[in-house]
Amino acid sequence: MKDIRRVIRRPLVTEKSTAAKETQNQLVFEVDRRSGKVEIRRAVEELFNVKVLKVRTVNFQGKTKRQGRNLGRRSDWKKAYVTLAPGHSVEFFEGA
Repeated sequence: MKDIRRVIRRPLVTEKSTAAKETQNQLVFEVDRRSGKVEIRRAVEELFNVKVLKVRTVNFQGKTKRQGRNLGRRSDWKKAYVTLAPGHSVEFFEGA
């Protein structure tokens, strides 16, 4: 089992993730590419002390970018949509 602090990289706070949080009680995280749904569920439950109903994951391919005549590539990454049980919530920016 991996260290739970390495499974979840950071929360993704966008307009779409904020709407999902308000309407469907979902949180959105960037997670380690090698982690599975069960590991993500355990990490969220332990870190935030909440009950998780469902985890959906999406893999993203890194884009090819140019800087002048040099080509580079962004890293591949993984996003997780975590649905919380009714009555559970997590506030990332409380009082901000």
